[in-house]
Amino acid sequence: MKIILRKDVANLGQAGEIKDVTPGYARNYLIPKGLAFEATPGRIKDIEMHKEFMDKRNAREIDEAKVLAEKVAGKAITIKAKAGEEGRLFGSVTSADICQALSAEGINVDKRKIELEEQIKSLGSYSVQVKFHPQVVATIDVNVEALE
Repeated sequence: MKIILRKDVANLGQAGEIKDVTPGYARNYLIPKGLAFEATPGRIKDIEMHKEFMDKRNAREIDEAKVLAEKVAGKAITIKAKAGEEGRLFGSVTSADICQALSAEGINVDKRKIELEEQIKSLGSYSVQVKFHPQVVATIDVNVEALE
């Protein structure tokens, strides 16, 4: 029996795939649990159209992300923060601070796309990744200086 998976099923496949399974497995487990539905010619056509639409949409998103990544790649921004005598900050530099510094230069980036490996709590230079898309990542340099 041919089925179309609605959700990812371990040891069977991922959502949207068309699989051939035994009728009992489909009728007694997959279909009642909402994990799959029977593959009719109309549904197969709908799935193929949906995949084509999603592929075009994903390609457009990747192109837009690449354009933004080219703007941001290699940028060096400076953030001034209050610091103690040993170079430790009174607080930390967050992704929101980096986002604000980028928007001051005319580049609007969502703060959730900025990935900090760890909190920036001391003066110095740091390399920070901005993830525009799962396949498109840019790196910026963040210099943290003492506020005088």
